[in-house]
Amino acid sequence: MNTIYFDHNATTPLDARVRAAMEPCLGEVFGNPSSVHRLGQRARALLDDARERVARTLQCKPAEIVFTSGGTESDNLAIFGLARHYQTRGRHIITSSIEHHAVLHACEYLRRREGFEVTQLPVDGAGMISPRDLEMAIRPDTILVTLMAANNEVGTVQPVAELGAICREKGVFFHTDAVQWFGKEPSGSIQQFNAQLVSLCGHKIYGPKGCGLLYLQAPLPIDSVLLGGGQENERRAGTENLANILGLADAVERFIPRPVFDRETLQPLTDRLLAFLDSLPPVRFCGSRAHRLVNTIAFTVPGADSLAVLAGLDLEGICVSSGSACTAGSIQPSHVLSAMGIREPGAMVRISLGRDSTRADVEAFERSLPRVLARL
Repeated sequence: MNTIYFDHNATTPLDARVRAAMEPCLGEVFGNPSSVHRLGQRARALLDDARERVARTLQCKPAEIVFTSGGTESDNLAIFGLARHYQTRGRHIITSSIEHHAVLHACEYLRRREGFEVTQLPVDGAGMISPRDLEMAIRPDTILVTLMAANNEVGTVQPVAELGAICREKGVFFHTDAVQWFGKEPSGSIQQFNAQLVSLCGHKIYGPKGCGLLYLQAPLPIDSVLLGGGQENERRAGTENLANILGLADAVERFIPRPVFDRETLQPLTDRLLAFLDSLPPVRFCGSRAHRLVNTIAFTVPGADSLAVLAGLDLEGICVSSGSACTAGSIQPSHVLSAMGIREPGAMVRISLGRDSTRADVEAFERSLPRVLARL
């Protein structure tokens, strides 16, 4: 049985050319970039070159790039680092109810443990954040707004540039988790987000796992979250994972200027999936039809169990995921769906196509899902 992989929002396979770019640092270039001898300096030269290549692609300064272990660390560094550094200015943070848990849990920690106030903006039934709601929520003591550019569960794309412009006008720092945006949506200069801090992750764009970056607009200072050495201009301690950084730089160069998730190829496939789901009576589409990631379709099956649907599709050779969490043997509703007002019990399924997805893959899904639902 062939395996059809429809879970690219969770992770993408490593591109062969990206893997080749990483190989020198898995063998001959093994020095520590902080060492002063020739092997260390050879590694340092590759690290500096990778930073410059990423900065050139994102149209920013090399010093504005902080390499991290991935999207979670980038989000944590942005939120903890900025909030703690500027807490004398104010202790109010604004986020939304549909953020990734790397953002929600960081904000909740600051609220519970460090005395910050956190406002969660609501979303509408399509998962959209209202710029007007943001404008009304900003207070004199607001120091940070952190809102995602595109949702990982339902694929709703936010008016991120407009949200950032409001923050800029109000003099409030803006961070956006753009992990799902890059490689799917058009990207020019990183200034397009109107954000001082932007998170990016390698394994969502056919790069390596365990590597990401935080764009940090100069000369903005933040507190380090990891303490130790002075790496990453004293913003992120720890010996750099040079092989992964080279892979990340290669993926950024290849797959961001012209998105690797090609709209011309994927739009007909997801449009077809959407029409198919609309024709299936028990199924309910979730998200925005007009403003969604080109590769993402999410839906619910009322009265069904998420694990049963995922397992049924897996037996058919189709890999998808759910926005629901499994806790103590019971399925809890996705926090994203709950925020969108979808509260009836049922299964949630996310289909996220990749660059190699085909019409035949979609047709196989269309044959399989009714069989799975009939068995349930």
